[in-house]
Amino acid sequence: MRLFRTALLPLLVCCSASYNVLAKQVEVHDPVMAVDNGVYYAFSTGPGITFYASKDMKNWQLMGRAFATEPSWAKKVAPEFNGHLWAPDVVHHNGQFYLYYSVSAFGKNTSAIGVTTTPTLDPQAKNYQWVDQGIVLQSVPNRDDWNAIDPAVAFDKKGTPWLAFGSFWNGLKLVKLDPSLTKIAEPEEWYNLARRPNNESDEAKAGNGAIEAPFIFYKNGYYYLFVSFDLCCRGMDSTYNIRVGRSKTIQGPYFDKAGKSMLEGGGTLVLKGNKNWVALGHNAAYTFKGKDYMVFHAYETADNALQKLRILPIHWKQGWPTVVQSDLDTHKTNLVNKLP
Repeated sequence: MRLFRTALLPLLVCCSASYNVLAKQVEVHDPVMAVDNGVYYAFSTGPGITFYASKDMKNWQLMGRAFATEPSWAKKVAPEFNGHLWAPDVVHHNGQFYLYYSVSAFGKNTSAIGVTTTPTLDPQAKNYQWVDQGIVLQSVPNRDDWNAIDPAVAFDKKGTPWLAFGSFWNGLKLVKLDPSLTKIAEPEEWYNLARRPNNESDEAKAGNGAIEAPFIFYKNGYYYLFVSFDLCCRGMDSTYNIRVGRSKTIQGPYFDKAGKSMLEGGGTLVLKGNKNWVALGHNAAYTFKGKDYMVFHAYETADNALQKLRILPIHWKQGWPTVVQSDLDTHKTNLVNKLP
């Protein structure tokens, strides 16, 4: 679930902090990444889905928005939709980039996941054009006990595409996609991925099962399910933190390091905030040039809790992902006027 105040929009704001922040930094929420022709692209929640480009994952240039106007179907799904497209995911498949996104109203499961496609991410390329493919999945209050937001596409070892999604309500789900990647496969195939205790019996309300933002990453024979626990989008009162479980199959069940099922509230802590950064969450994981990275947002204490793009190395210990806490204060992403 995502809540935005005006200060959380992607602006080029100068940052200052006592621990040597020397440049403007990239302000994003719910970041995901892809590579096209040697250039890294980061996509973020916001009006039209804001995106940036970089050649080194450190210095970034604001490139624009994937949508010039909101999807034509948005307000039919969520009458209270405010123009923000939430929680994107981007994948490359069969010569196309697929950008998934969420349309919703905060705290309600009047939601849908859509997808738009382009053959290239470079806005200067002649064939650059986003073509919206419409709704992939929709949730309806009093019909569904799940929420169609926070999409993340993963492929299993056979190359079959799956869509992980969800938040609060009855937790995180997995559904098989059609080979086109634009709709659910037929016959439908659904699985529960993770949930936390939720005392809310009304299916039209989110309840208090604070879990969202699934992302599945395959490594050394395991599928790792990263999730965000607790609360986002409340400034310095935010409590977001990153958790993980693993499974031998993409469908699960996923268990944390202590052996607790993620369907019963399990999830091994990977990373949480410190005095300089709070609300670490909505992460993705990638392998770039043979190295694994965690991509997420965090709120900077010294900059009025503005959300920033963070990209930190993932280390592996006894089959589990770890991120060094001190890297929070040393790994920065800077805004530039042009690509380095």
